[in-house]
Amino acid sequence: MNATETTNIDEMIKEIQDQFNIVGREIELRKSLAAKLAGRHLLLEGDVGVGKTTLAHAIAKYFSQNIERVDGDERYSAARLVGHFDPPMVMQKGYSWESFVVGPLVSAMQNGSILFLNELNRMPEGTQNVLLSAMDEKSIIIPKLGSVISKDGFYVISAMNPQEFVATTPLSEALKDRFAWVRLEYQDEDEEKQITRVRSGVDDEDIVRVTVKITRLTREWPDLRRGSSIRGAIDYASILQFMDKEKKESWIEAGVMALATKVEVEDGIERRVEDVLKEVILEILNDEDFI
Repeated sequence: MNATETTNIDEMIKEIQDQFNIVGREIELRKSLAAKLAGRHLLLEGDVGVGKTTLAHAIAKYFSQNIERVDGDERYSAARLVGHFDPPMVMQKGYSWESFVVGPLVSAMQNGSILFLNELNRMPEGTQNVLLSAMDEKSIIIPKLGSVISKDGFYVISAMNPQEFVATTPLSEALKDRFAWVRLEYQDEDEEKQITRVRSGVDDEDIVRVTVKITRLTREWPDLRRGSSIRGAIDYASILQFMDKEKKESWIEAGVMALATKVEVEDGIERRVEDVLKEVILEILNDEDFI
C-alpha cells in the first residue's frame, strides 16, 4: 500500500467515526476497510457487545450499500438463507421465480448488497456451507431455477462470538478459509467512558466514570462466568441519572437493573445474580468519596 492509499484509509476511518459516532476502533476499522477494498469477505469475532454489528452497519452505510441482515441460531435452515418455493404458488405458477420466496443470500447476490450474518457460528454447519459457492464462485444453483450470479458489490460480513460460548458451532475449515478475520476486544476505560457518555446522553462525570468502572469489574469478578459489555454501563448511567446518586441504594438498584441481564453467574455459585452484583457495585462504591 502506498502513502496515498494509506492516507485515503486514514480519511475513511475519520469519516466513519464522525458519521456513525464510533469511538476509537482505528485498528479494527483499518483492517476491515482493507478487507472490503480488497474484496475479501470479513469475519468479525468478539464477545457480546463489543460493537461487531455497529462496525458492519457503518461499513455498509459508508459504501452506500444496502444490507441484508441474518440473525443466526441453531434452527436457521439453508432454505431460509437461500429461499424456498411457496407450495400454493407452485400449484398456480409451477417451479418459477414467481413461486420462489427469495432468501437474504439470494437477495444480496441479486442486488449487489452486503449480507451481514450475525451469530454465524450459531447456525448449523449445513446452513453455513451454503455460503461457500456464493463467496468463492459468486454463484449458487437453485434446483429447478438454475444459477444465480452475484452482482458487483455483493459482499459478506459475518460476526460471531468466541467458540467457547454456549451453543456455538465451529466453522468448517472450508468456510473459515474464505474470510479475512478481525478480532474485536473490549475497549480501554477512557474509550468506554466516551461511549457511555455519547450513547446514554449523561454528562455527569461521576455517573459515567463509576458506572464504567463497575461494568468493567464484572468482567474480572470470580463469581461471574461472563461480565457485562459496555451496554451495561450505558444502561446503568441512563437509569441512574433519574435516581439519587448520593445514595448507595440507588447505585445498587440501578446497577442490578442494568447488569443482571448482561452477566452470567459462574457454575456452582448458588447465590442470586443480584447478590453477586451488589458485591461488585459495593467494591467500587466503597472507594468513592461522593457517595
